[in-house]
Amino acid sequence: MSPEVVRPIETELKYRVVDLAGAERYLAAEQIGAFTGHTAARASQFEDRYVDTADGAFARAGFAVRVRQSGRGTVVSVKSLNRTEGAGGSIRREELEGPADRTAGPLEWPASDARSLVLELAGDAPLVELVTIRQLRRKRIVRDGDTRVELSLDEVDVVARSRVVDRFVELEAELVKGAEERLTGLAAVFSADPALAPETGSKLESALAMLGAGPIGSRPAAAPTNGRIAVDDRTETPPPAEHHEVVPSTSDVVEERPDEAPAPDMHLVVGKTPGVTADDHVAEAGRKVMRFHLARMVAREAGVRSGHELEDVHAMRVATRRQRAAWRVFGAAFRPGRTKRYRTGLRDVAARLGAVRDLDVLLEAADAYRADLPVAEQRAMEPLLADWRTHRDDARVLLVRELDSDGYRRWLDDYRDFVRTEGTAVLPVGATEPHRIRDTTASRVWTAYEHVRGYEPVLRWADVETLHELRIAGKWLRYTLEFVREALGDDAAALIAKVTALQDHLGLLNDASVAASMARTFLVEHAGDLSGLESAAIGRYLVSREREIARLRRSVGPTWRGVAGIGFRRGLGRVVAAL
Repeated sequence: MSPEVVRPIETELKYRVVDLAGAERYLAAEQIGAFTGHTAARASQFEDRYVDTADGAFARAGFAVRVRQSGRGTVVSVKSLNRTEGAGGSIRREELEGPADRTAGPLEWPASDARSLVLELAGDAPLVELVTIRQLRRKRIVRDGDTRVELSLDEVDVVARSRVVDRFVELEAELVKGAEERLTGLAAVFSADPALAPETGSKLESALAMLGAGPIGSRPAAAPTNGRIAVDDRTETPPPAEHHEVVPSTSDVVEERPDEAPAPDMHLVVGKTPGVTADDHVAEAGRKVMRFHLARMVAREAGVRSGHELEDVHAMRVATRRQRAAWRVFGAAFRPGRTKRYRTGLRDVAARLGAVRDLDVLLEAADAYRADLPVAEQRAMEPLLADWRTHRDDARVLLVRELDSDGYRRWLDDYRDFVRTEGTAVLPVGATEPHRIRDTTASRVWTAYEHVRGYEPVLRWADVETLHELRIAGKWLRYTLEFVREALGDDAAALIAKVTALQDHLGLLNDASVAASMARTFLVEHAGDLSGLESAAIGRYLVSREREIARLRRSVGPTWRGVAGIGFRRGLGRVVAAL
């Protein structure tokens, strides 16, 4: 963005709430000084993630960047750290806003002045998360003649390592339209109220102070998000496109960068892709795939232990899933007795990760559902969500205990040696037995596809359990294609995308089914502990999940036809024929 551009100015009064009941009066008062309000306050809930580059480019330039996710979508805000004082002690600062995407980096956001400024300051550097703030906001508009002010009461949770580490409440009065001088009257009322204390800092500054992170611009950065800002509950994060990843002899993964010497204890180097070729032995192709995803699994260990970023659990789980799928696709080429312990270890780690990740998905979906509900309804759902959070925390304790165990460390050391040592545990084959990727892939792909097509006669009346089995069959087809994508050529990408669309649709159906089942169980088990309002609110959530299940069952047709149609079959035939 050109420096000559005039950026919008945010003007607001800010107060830290000392007495919540006292501050809540302003949400219902008909008269506040010269301002009148005739509408009831409306509630909304959202999550703010404050981000910067690893070297603090935004802070150095004097800006804070916030990515806000709510039930209405995702918005990026770029706010100046330099503030001036206005009428009545109000705070004035530049602010830009624009649409964003919770599953993509700034390059893929819709065009806006906010996006342009982010790209101008960050370039192609990945964004890292500084802190997460969750807010329950109740707001209303008050008027004094032509001047309009948005009055909001924000109940703020500061989140670190997936836990709420502190809470505070703020009252804000933001000028929407009219003369700034009119804020002086509001300021006089608020300043005289013992329930409020003037606040000049931002929520970001307050949150960082609580975490002991120091002033903006002086903190060490968090781990890069590889272009992704928010957790995506369906899409699997693609591997980073830049640099090589390595698995050293310790539990850490070191990244080899062009301007740095490699670490002296570096043992396993993987490229941007598994690098499977048509002439690879089936076993060695599988070893490449396992080595590639083991690097990604270990790269997320530290983040999973810290609990700072939910995406680490998701990405580590994806990496274990893909390794387990590789064993299914390529495992027959290895000696089963010598490799069983690797499959067993992956299964155990995947189970621990899945127990945490599944609850993360449930909680995120429930938060999105209640984001725009009335405050009373949001709070009435809290017993259910608190129960899920407790189960999630318990599952995380077991996960970290597993990762810290001597058994896991020994297994990982053995497995690392296996995936980097060509020829280990490979079954012997005769010279004329099919054993190369080009000789065996066609039958593997068509077998996987047959398992998907087998659901066609029952799809119209299939129940949720049957559709979940179809999802698993689609997953194996997808992985079978993805593992040999380079050998199949560029046309494979469109086929994989169609299978992924079906898998994602059925994944949402499964998520809704699990949420409904767990909400139903909670209502039965806690019937005597819940108030009438809580039972009704949780019951309405259960009904919403059942309606979502019905909608997703009815609408599976388009994604199914994308995979079952003649065009897909012809495309599949072409890519395997090219081997």
